[in-house]
Amino acid sequence: MSEIALERDGHVAVLTIDRPPNNQVNVELIAAIAEALEGLDADRDCRAVVLASAGKVFCGGADLSPAGPDGGRPGSMAGDLYKQAERLFRTSKPIVAAVQGAAVGAGLGLALAADFRVAAPEARFAANFAKLGFHSGFGISLTLPRLIGLQKASLMLQTGRRVTGEEALAMGLADQLAPFAEVRDAALALAHEIAANAPLAVQSMRATLRAGLADAVQDQLAHELEQQTIQRRTADFAEGVRAVAERRPGNFGGV
Repeated sequence: MSEIALERDGHVAVLTIDRPPNNQVNVELIAAIAEALEGLDADRDCRAVVLASAGKVFCGGADLSPAGPDGGRPGSMAGDLYKQAERLFRTSKPIVAAVQGAAVGAGLGLALAADFRVAAPEARFAANFAKLGFHSGFGISLTLPRLIGLQKASLMLQTGRRVTGEEALAMGLADQLAPFAEVRDAALALAHEIAANAPLAVQSMRATLRAGLADAVQDQLAHELEQQTIQRRTADFAEGVRAVAERRPGNFGGV
């Protein structure tokens, strides 16, 4: 599809999201990313993948508005989105995410689906679901604590705070820091470092380290969707959506 581009640089594939203005993902876009990664799994010449995006924002979250290109109800669209997201965790080639700017909500989930993250100081990682008034999604309640530990993940999820590139590096959310203009090149260099090794060894070690992850994500996605569906009916969710859109603190009542 026109919103993603696939290029090759030797044994490394570069998959770029280009969906202005904020690279928000929808069902079709995540499905297209999954299809591209599955195709690269079947390509013996591809040994690693860089997942990048155009512009200043890595991914501003999910576009699940009924007026958006998906149509339908937000709850059902979230379920469809998560079915496609699960496919990302079942692919076999190492993925390096180039996070040059904001990775918010589903954008954070997308970054966490990668094996490694190269970030700019300007990057902002945020799980802002509590500010929106509902449960986290995209498997983040599993993948985030798996990466940075339960305590730090709890802090991010319950406060909804934004984590800078420097903070992400310090807590292990990012693996490497690079200047904004050099993030993609740094991610490509890391991918080439991986691709220089024996591919069967790399992929088998990756499979060992991620054993059971895809199935665990599938189960967690089902739980997250159940909680989101319940909380989408609350007054707090309606207020949270308004508050975020109006760039103000939410006035929540616990109902």
